[in-house]
Amino acid sequence: MADHSGFDAHSRSEALFARAQELLPGGVSSPVRAFRHVGGAPVFLSKGKGAHVVDEDGRSYVDYCLAWGPLILGHAHPAVVEAVTKAAVDGLAFGTCHRFEQQLGELVLQAFPYADRVRFVVSGTEAVLTAVRLARAHTGRRLLLKFSGCYHGHVDALMVKAGSGVVTQGLAESAGVTERTAQDTLVAPLHDLDALRAVFAAHGDDIAGVILEPLPANNGLLIQSTQWLQALRQLTRAHGALLIFDEVITGFRFGFCGHARQVDVEPDLTTLGKIVGGGLPVGAIVGPRAILERLAPLGPVYQAGTMAGNPVALAAGIATLTELRRGDAYRTLETLGARLQERAAQRGLRMARVGSLFWPYLDDDAAAVPVRAEDISARAVARFRAAYRGWLDRGVYLPPSAYEVGFLSAAHEPAHVDTLVDVLADVLAMTP
Repeated sequence: MADHSGFDAHSRSEALFARAQELLPGGVSSPVRAFRHVGGAPVFLSKGKGAHVVDEDGRSYVDYCLAWGPLILGHAHPAVVEAVTKAAVDGLAFGTCHRFEQQLGELVLQAFPYADRVRFVVSGTEAVLTAVRLARAHTGRRLLLKFSGCYHGHVDALMVKAGSGVVTQGLAESAGVTERTAQDTLVAPLHDLDALRAVFAAHGDDIAGVILEPLPANNGLLIQSTQWLQALRQLTRAHGALLIFDEVITGFRFGFCGHARQVDVEPDLTTLGKIVGGGLPVGAIVGPRAILERLAPLGPVYQAGTMAGNPVALAAGIATLTELRRGDAYRTLETLGARLQERAAQRGLRMARVGSLFWPYLDDDAAAVPVRAEDISARAVARFRAAYRGWLDRGVYLPPSAYEVGFLSAAHEPAHVDTLVDVLADVLAMTP
């Protein structure tokens, strides 16, 4: 187990961060990387191999963030690196049609039997934006329903939060999102069937689509009941609204499928990202021909992108999904996840876990792990913040926020799981 507790306070990471703040807003290209939630300068990583990363000062960590989820096979998996290298030698970008689009398209659609078309984009955010536009065009309706505490990328229509009522019109959650845009989005609480029925009773004829993560994993790991998800599917069908599953995190995470198959709920559209690109920027929307062919050039819904379907990025996705389709990685991941949950229980840690996704919930006084973001306690957040640097000093790299989930990869080993649990528990025991 690495121990970095005596490292020089004037580290290269700190120097790099000081310079970055003179060039980039907040010194980062994405907010949570700034470590504001846990304090101190962020770690600047320079290398990754398997389950480990190395920072600019040469310190090694076992990585449980894994680029926020894409690296399900671990860092620099040989098959992925080989595929990317071969593709790059042939050309970094074409901006034209190429065979990798068909190859990755066939792999993706094998995992989503309800769908027969896929459109590749560059990110999960772009996939969600396109899915929302499709839903409105397909139904001819205006309103969108999302759920409080769920994040779907920085799309204007989804950068909204709930107001004071049980079911409300959205309030802008970001500067630059107009009040009119926010009011086209309704917000309801998760795991509340009465609220769900109320929103459809009041607005059902005007709702174009409902979007949610079938396993919300952007604000804690908020495990929803199958019954609630099935009730949502029934209500959307009854009112003619499209059901959009945001599976940017969960797609291909638990098996060669989406989480939708595991809960036996079939959406109308699915958005993908992260794993589908194998560590390079790829997003996708999958769905039936009747909806997807509303996209240009066949239909009136416009979406385009110079880097959409980039050959190098798609090569990484093809290599990753080809490896996953064999099945060995998923068996490894489930075994590791089960071990994590068992060892956490032995050390008195409360751990939400589905497959290889996990979330330590650090409020010992809570009756259960929350299923709604509103129920995450201040105590759980404060304990995470207080302990994070101690975990980091002991060579454990977790996402730097109490609200983010951790990831296991096929490159992790049982000893890594044991280390994670022991470091979490030992540092918490010394944390007020």
